[in-house]
Amino acid sequence: MSRRPNILLITADQWRGDCLGTMGHPVVRTPNLDALAETATVFEHHYAATAPCSPARASLYTGLYQMNHRVVWNGAPLDDRFDNIARAARRAGYRPTLFGYTDTSPDPRQLHPDDPALQTYEGVLPGFAVRQALPEDDAPWLSWLAARGHDPASLDTIHLVEEEDGELISRNAPRYSSDETQTAFLTDAFLTWLREQGREQPWMAHISFLRPHPPIVVPAPFNTMYDPHDGPEFAGAETAEAEAAFHPLIAALQDYQHLASHIPGTDRHVRDLGREDLRRIRALYYGMITEVDAQLGRIFTALEDLEDTLIIFTSDHAEMMGDHWMLGKGGFYRESYHIPLMIRAPGGAKGNRVSAFTSATDIFPTLLGFLDIDAEHAPDGESLWPFLRGGTPLCWRDAALWEFDYRQLLERAPQHFPDQTGRNSPALISRMGPDWQYIHFSGLESLLLTSTPSSGRLENAAADHPDAVLANLDLLLSERQRHNDETLARSMVWDYHSA
Repeated sequence: MSRRPNILLITADQWRGDCLGTMGHPVVRTPNLDALAETATVFEHHYAATAPCSPARASLYTGLYQMNHRVVWNGAPLDDRFDNIARAARRAGYRPTLFGYTDTSPDPRQLHPDDPALQTYEGVLPGFAVRQALPEDDAPWLSWLAARGHDPASLDTIHLVEEEDGELISRNAPRYSSDETQTAFLTDAFLTWLREQGREQPWMAHISFLRPHPPIVVPAPFNTMYDPHDGPEFAGAETAEAEAAFHPLIAALQDYQHLASHIPGTDRHVRDLGREDLRRIRALYYGMITEVDAQLGRIFTALEDLEDTLIIFTSDHAEMMGDHWMLGKGGFYRESYHIPLMIRAPGGAKGNRVSAFTSATDIFPTLLGFLDIDAEHAPDGESLWPFLRGGTPLCWRDAALWEFDYRQLLERAPQHFPDQTGRNSPALISRMGPDWQYIHFSGLESLLLTSTPSSGRLENAAADHPDAVLANLDLLLSERQRHNDETLARSMVWDYHSA
């Protein structure tokens, strides 16, 4: 019996799907991922299923849409009955090993009320063995920096940088160097572990990089690698006020989004920034992406002689990065959900490009096909193996689908939702095609954007195209029905009988 291949799943948190050289970005340089793309399949229209982190990762790890896994916010638990990538890999004989985090809140019904695991949303996906954790407080990384000679007393301000005269957004470098980032820390840990692995048994690793997730700060040379005035124009209305007037959810998101989450030491809202401030933040974000790409180069070099390794590179969700006067993720704009996906499969197609709509929910079924095992629940996604072999499935989705549960915004900014209560299950679900987007809300007016907004004033065309609204509503209802839980519905009780 031949040896099974290795599996490496790499996620880079909050990475926009357009921010890759191989995707034709006019500014961002990602030479190592571009080189991987030449030996892999690149999915050009790949989308997260939801946001923020915990809900998005629940979809990635289980192959379920939010409508089924019901992780609606960071801290909402993942039902323990669901299968996931780590549990499935264990059934196939692998020992899934984690470097970083999964942001999976445990099922509280499985724990004692005094268990400290119930005090944080930063649980570990069941099935993973943790080799190197990276929690939100960065404690392991900070300890590593102290061991490298950094003053322990200064580590609580490690991301603060010196101000630049006349600038709200400083592009100065932090005190740590390019080989001391969180990305380098996890890369070092993985490469050390990789050297310990024998050739007899296959391995599975998940490297969950934090960057380019905020805070938006990056060491030299990446901090000044990009000119703030280089890059595409920002999408959206001419002013933040005009953007907020378009829809109540946008106004609520503007109330919620504080700059401090991206730039340490600041105390204003994102909506208060000017275009120049956003350009400077975006230039730093581009630098963070190239910093991650540099560390990925170390990993890909170490794997050069391991042709029998399945490599998946993706993100959990994307980042608005100034488009529509927003930072972060959430809402209904595509910029929050379009994420990268490259897969290099042993024996698979090389240099392949896929223009079909794919979803984060497709990763789990794809891994199941690779492992040649069945899931213990019915995934919502579909296997990408036909694409990886260079083919095209006979039947495939014609639109991207994502959800966003905004109950937290309803609680924090109820003034924007005067006619809505928590009983409405406040959420949106969006279908986006090549030149249109339909967003259905529970309790709010739905939207029909006849093309993906790229600049200028937004308009809701729903009133002018009632047939298109009804058609999309019918398709969404069909999608919801198609994704009813089928775990036991596809069999009869006697199918399980041993006789």
